[in-house]
Amino acid sequence: MALEIGIVGLPNVGKSTLFNALTRAQVPAANYPFCTIDPHVGTVPVPDERLRVLAEIVRPERVIPAVVRFTDIAGLVAGASRGEGLGNRFLAHIREVDAIAHVVRCFEDPDIAHVAGRIDPLADIETIETELLLADLQTVEQALERAARAAKTGRPEALARLRVCEKLLQALGEGHPARSVVLSDEERAIARELFLLTAKPVVFVANLREQDRSSNPWLARVQAHAERQGAPCVALCAAVEEELARLEEDERDDFLAALGLEEPGLHRLVRAGYALLGLLTFFTAGPEEVRAWTVRRGARAPEAAGVIHSDFEKGFIRAETIAYEDFVRYRGEAGAREAGRLRLEGRDYVVQEGDVMRFRFNV
Repeated sequence: MALEIGIVGLPNVGKSTLFNALTRAQVPAANYPFCTIDPHVGTVPVPDERLRVLAEIVRPERVIPAVVRFTDIAGLVAGASRGEGLGNRFLAHIREVDAIAHVVRCFEDPDIAHVAGRIDPLADIETIETELLLADLQTVEQALERAARAAKTGRPEALARLRVCEKLLQALGEGHPARSVVLSDEERAIARELFLLTAKPVVFVANLREQDRSSNPWLARVQAHAERQGAPCVALCAAVEEELARLEEDERDDFLAALGLEEPGLHRLVRAGYALLGLLTFFTAGPEEVRAWTVRRGARAPEAAGVIHSDFEKGFIRAETIAYEDFVRYRGEAGAREAGRLRLEGRDYVVQEGDVMRFRFNV
């Protein structure tokens, strides 16, 4: 399961610079709107210190991290929901991602133009959120018309669809995103079919200058807005992150130390994305490879097996499971087994963060 995050924001807020840092790709980041016309997609590893620890114990041939896909989506502008600034194409790209990283400009720079001619992060956020909301309003209004016609048959599924559309339309009409609407599991399944933009979870990325990290007048406003929405906010300097990405590992550590940072901001962004979608990591560890896998929180053992291969899920027998802490404490599978810390888990076992697992299955 690869998490896909779409990077959105107004033109010239640092989206492509952030994407370059994430993927070490050379996406054009020129100083003019719409320099990114087609979405660029990059797959990046999820930083996880536990992989290194497991590899030191197991000594595998290779180490494979979990991955996240990032899509660099061209800058939206006011009127995007009506097709302004190639908006229709880019709104369609947003529909395809799992979550949104909303990049907000929190820095002054006379050499980098702002489409509105001023720095006002909350106004920028409102512009993007309004366009996404207006696009969703159009989608729900059309769906409501279809649902109302179908509901005349009296069929329960048609009536349920109508109720969901009515709830969504009321919230959107009041300026609230679709993700704020309280729905039952059945209703959520119906809502998912609409692929609403404002239903997607959001992480706000405050892009600031490194020298303003400790005293940025705009950052607190963005953080407060994110808190009101129940969304995470990650503050970083995209230009510094891009520079970090070009360095070798030993040089990177020295650079971080010079800046007084413990880790790149990108690591915090990836972790925020994981938490946003309710994902967790489990591991497999053997002489051929140590590997991190991603599964939704609450998944049972057969579903985790299916992430590795569909045949594992179909023929699932049991999962030999060791908590990460026990695997490390007893220096591997043999030590954990001897200490009685290896558990045989069945189909109903709910996978826990950091589980080291081996699956038994019928072919």
